[in-house]
Amino acid sequence: MFTNSQEPAMISTDIFSPLRELAHRSADGIDVTLMWNPADDSAFVVVVDLKAGTVFEIGVEDTNPMHVFNHPYAYVREELAA
Repeated sequence: MFTNSQEPAMISTDIFSPLRELAHRSADGIDVTLMWNPADDSAFVVVVDLKAGTVFEIGVEDTNPMHVFNHPYAYVREELAA
C-alpha cells in the first residue's frame, strides 16, 4: 500500500495512441481499410491495389467515413486514379 507521499506518478496514455482499424474489406486484389487515429481524432482510408501496384491514403476530413471507405476511388486525386 502507498501512503499519500509514496503514491506513484500517474502515467499519461496520450503519448501512445495506436491507430485503430474500424473496417476492412478485400476483393479482386484490392484491400480497403478505414483507420482512426485517436490521438487527433482523424480518420483515413488506405487502399492497396495489387493489380495496379498502387497504395494510397485518403483523409476523410469532413466527409462521411463510410462513404469514403465504400467509394475510395471517388475521392482519390486525379493523378492517382489515372
